[in-house]
Amino acid sequence: MPLTDKLKSLLGGAGGKLNVKSRFELLREAMSGTMSKVYMARDRSDDRIVALKLLDPEKTAFFEGRFKGLKKPPEGEIAVRFDHPNIVKTYEHGLTTDGCQYLVMEYLRGSGLNTVLARRDGSLDGRRVGLIRQAAAGLQAVHEAGFIHRDVCPRNYLFSDDGETLKLTDFGLTIPAEEPFLRPGNRTGTPNYMAPEVVRRRTTNKTVDVFAFGVTIYELCTGELPWMSGDTGQAAMTHDTPPTPITKYRPQISPALAEAIHSCLIADPAKRCPSLEEFLKSIEGIESEDVS
Repeated sequence: MPLTDKLKSLLGGAGGKLNVKSRFELLREAMSGTMSKVYMARDRSDDRIVALKLLDPEKTAFFEGRFKGLKKPPEGEIAVRFDHPNIVKTYEHGLTTDGCQYLVMEYLRGSGLNTVLARRDGSLDGRRVGLIRQAAAGLQAVHEAGFIHRDVCPRNYLFSDDGETLKLTDFGLTIPAEEPFLRPGNRTGTPNYMAPEVVRRRTTNKTVDVFAFGVTIYELCTGELPWMSGDTGQAAMTHDTPPTPITKYRPQISPALAEAIHSCLIADPAKRCPSLEEFLKSIEGIESEDVS
């Protein structure tokens, strides 16, 4: 086979669509979600190990059908625009020959934050404030680009290979921060991290992410959730009541950090911490999660 034909065979399929089996060696399934599967794969075009995300066509169409008549960009188009140290890098996106949307991303061998929290990993001790700043920086970049992530939670923060860097991932539910997308009715996300206005199907804005971020870092500091947990919206119905004071689980926490975290958990979005920028300003000078 001529070299040019061989390259075409590796890089794609008919009509410029990706032929997954030709280009990639699927090594193992790395993650499975409600709308997609992510594989650790070897890219035969350059012998690089990547994460290959394949979206379920029916479930993706059902979700995007909520925005009928609006120009909602697909997940890949959103993800590929970010080049930030605290966001998982997406190299390319498009359609497969099977009609699936796909994303080719950097493959991280580090654990998800949810896994690290579940095993009560002592390696977090003394590092939490730095990790909180990283988590905030990645999400701030999403907001500055004009988007709302809509699914901020420990599962969607991944550690780099050396465990030093935390990166935000999964833009499957991400929407533009524009009025038509903020109207009442779109209750999507992970229940334990949903802001009350999402649960109650009210008008939203970027502070739904601030709320979910607050729940995430509360859990990072304590290993617990601020409210009862559950896999359905029923548990999330409690999120418009005051959260359990973080000092119950971590009495020695820095008072300034505790106040900053609780400012993200305020039920009324008008009184909630308004942005990640403001949150980061509020924890300037804090070196440790605990009072020394």
